[in-house]
Amino acid sequence: MARARKRLGQHFLHHRAILERIADALDAPPGAPVLEVGPGHGALTRVLAERGTRVTAIEKDRELAALVEKMLPQVRVIAGDALEVDWRAAAWADPDEAIFVVGNIPYNITSPLLAKALAPPRPERIVFLVQEEVADRIGALPGGASYGALSVGIRSVARAEKLFRVPAGAFHPRPKVDSAVVRISPIREPLIGDQDLESFRRLVVGLFGFRRKQLGRGLREFTSWSPERVGTVLDRAGIPASVRPETVAPEGFAELYRVLIDAGWRRQ
Repeated sequence: MARARKRLGQHFLHHRAILERIADALDAPPGAPVLEVGPGHGALTRVLAERGTRVTAIEKDRELAALVEKMLPQVRVIAGDALEVDWRAAAWADPDEAIFVVGNIPYNITSPLLAKALAPPRPERIVFLVQEEVADRIGALPGGASYGALSVGIRSVARAEKLFRVPAGAFHPRPKVDSAVVRISPIREPLIGDQDLESFRRLVVGLFGFRRKQLGRGLREFTSWSPERVGTVLDRAGIPASVRPETVAPEGFAELYRVLIDAGWRRQ
């Protein structure tokens, strides 16, 4: 069996019961196009294929890609970088056909993979095995210590939930931290339009950069606007100037963004 490559962040999972739970969470019907990111030795790939889905696996490690292709000839295997591959084209999905995305993804590229997974046109469902700390941030609700820009960014376009924890001992080689499975389901009507997502995320990241400050103070520093102008914006958005960013729900950030645009803040 191919050895793990540290530079690719490889940690393989072969625990059948956990793999079945991941496939259950994805809940892709027979015949549906499923795109798996980083199949490794093909353990999850096999489970998905056995359920009758049309699996396409993208594997950067060419040795592993050849291994999976030989072991599971019914699976389409692409040897390449998942960040550079067109996922819908790779999955051979029809223009109006929903795709499902799943994977035990490398810790070192979690954020860009999440961003790609949620770029339009979005999948029907995404199930990723990620570092538990990241799973906590993805599934966090306003007011909690884990709630931040990542939570807001994902929840502006999708529902997100942390499903279950996977201990480090379930992997080989064993990682230094525990993992968890998250399920992300894009919503039909996102809080923010696709054309505004980049500037919206810039606003949210900027305000969470002032996490310890009241929102009014943080917004003044972020925009360089006067206290009076910022106060008017927050009043119109229905958000008290005294609250901190971690208490504002995604809907509140979306309304603040719209009011800021109306008040003359420029998208950049």
